[in-house]
Amino acid sequence: MGGVPRSVAELLRFANAWVEERIDLSGARELIRHKVVPVHRHTIWYYFGGMTLFLFIIQVMTGILLLLYYRPSAEEAFESVQFIVTEVEFGWLIRSIHSWSANLLVATMMIHLFSVYFTQAYRKPRELTWVSGMCLFGIFLFFGFSGYLLPWNELAYFATKVGTDVTGQVPLVGHLIARILRGGEDVTGATLSRFYGFHVAILPLLTTAILGLHLFLVQKQGMSVPPEIERSGRPIRTMPFVPHFLLRDLVGWLSALAVLGALAAYFPWELGVKADPFAPAQAAALPGEPAIATTCANGEFTVGVTCIGDCGAPLGEVGLGEVQKAFNIFLGTATLDSCAAADGPDANTEVSLGEVQIAFNNFLNGCP
Repeated sequence: MGGVPRSVAELLRFANAWVEERIDLSGARELIRHKVVPVHRHTIWYYFGGMTLFLFIIQVMTGILLLLYYRPSAEEAFESVQFIVTEVEFGWLIRSIHSWSANLLVATMMIHLFSVYFTQAYRKPRELTWVSGMCLFGIFLFFGFSGYLLPWNELAYFATKVGTDVTGQVPLVGHLIARILRGGEDVTGATLSRFYGFHVAILPLLTTAILGLHLFLVQKQGMSVPPEIERSGRPIRTMPFVPHFLLRDLVGWLSALAVLGALAAYFPWELGVKADPFAPAQAAALPGEPAIATTCANGEFTVGVTCIGDCGAPLGEVGLGEVQKAFNIFLGTATLDSCAAADGPDANTEVSLGEVQIAFNNFLNGCP
């Protein structure tokens, strides 16, 4: 053992001998040497578990990189993500990989759960493996829900508001759960801080514990064989986990990485517009229906009635002088010519009183 190792092989042997003198790894070596995987027509479903684990590792790595620049406050969250996307070298790519891998993670885990269910791999003695997997699925969904708010853009803000409103409808405890999630009655900066804590501390801690239990049970009990294969009476072929199954697993990981890289590069995740909790949600207009549109330019409000076509594009706009006409349309004493011209004489030309009132109030109050 004297002297300096002169090659990588000698260095590895030296490191192995050094560790062996201090930690007995014979049990781990025996497990690797004797671990086998059943080979049958459903073997392909075994790879989705490892693919899910691989995507989770990518989530952890990219999340740590994003954590270096992210600032969890309502005043700075959006700007910090904007800085990551525009100023940090390859920051846009890291964020896109993190966002897309979250979606692929949920997809591969759903495939994994469905394959376990339809092959009845939850049978005795693997009930705890199934329960721990379902717990991980719920945690990953909450990972996505909590992380969605962190950029603090309009879409994430209102999606979180809707999601917590749905939670509040649970009988008896719904209101309490909604308050715990929001940190109050409404979605505010306190909600952002709370979701950040869930996302980077509480959920990773739970995931580490349950994932460790899940992997231990899988290694302890081995891969399940579908009942129809067991009932066939034929001997079940197996292949060694190392290196045969592991190399095939790596091919699946590289395939997932290729899909992930293509999605992140060609379809980068958009940032959107910064959320404003005090801004009212804009009312959506159905195709062929007019809606009040207000814009701020040169210190003055421009108020108009816009007719939205089937493709969602404006078909015609009436200027500030037509606000009175909008009110007349509400009363039913006038029609909106642009809608009628675009959609025919039978077009829906109703304007709600709330839309007229919002437009008129904005005009009176001036630009914010």
